[in-house]
Amino acid sequence: MKIRNFNIKDYNKIIRLWETCELPYKPKGRDSKEKMQEELKKGIAVFLVAEEKGNLIGSVLATHDGRKGWINRLSVLPEYRKQGIGAMLVKEAEKRLDEIGIEIIACLIEDGNDTSLQVFSKLGYLEFPGMHYLTKRKYPDV
Repeated sequence: MKIRNFNIKDYNKIIRLWETCELPYKPKGRDSKEKMQEELKKGIAVFLVAEEKGNLIGSVLATHDGRKGWINRLSVLPEYRKQGIGAMLVKEAEKRLDEIGIEIIACLIEDGNDTSLQVFSKLGYLEFPGMHYLTKRKYPDV
């Protein structure tokens, strides 16, 4: 197994991975091939995949605004879970964010996603009390 940079040529494979992992995504919005390609070109994304024998078995997407980093899209195929692959992906994303000076890294975990909550808690992430997450969206599927 190796961790490498995501390449836009991996797009269809990444969508299959997310579907298999039941990870919600917005193919007409932020997860479209075009939007993902834009993020990669802007240099604001660290998008990594775990690969074994040419098959994508995991992914993580980290983005930043120059001050704060965000971990998103952590996924590992069910048959590869509990082997430390998710932790390796997150740690590599953290390392790369650290290398560009990002000192705060956050993640958002939806209610009911106890697995992700446990993974990130084990990796040293703490819940931040008193914070509310608000969004304003141009389109509902973005």
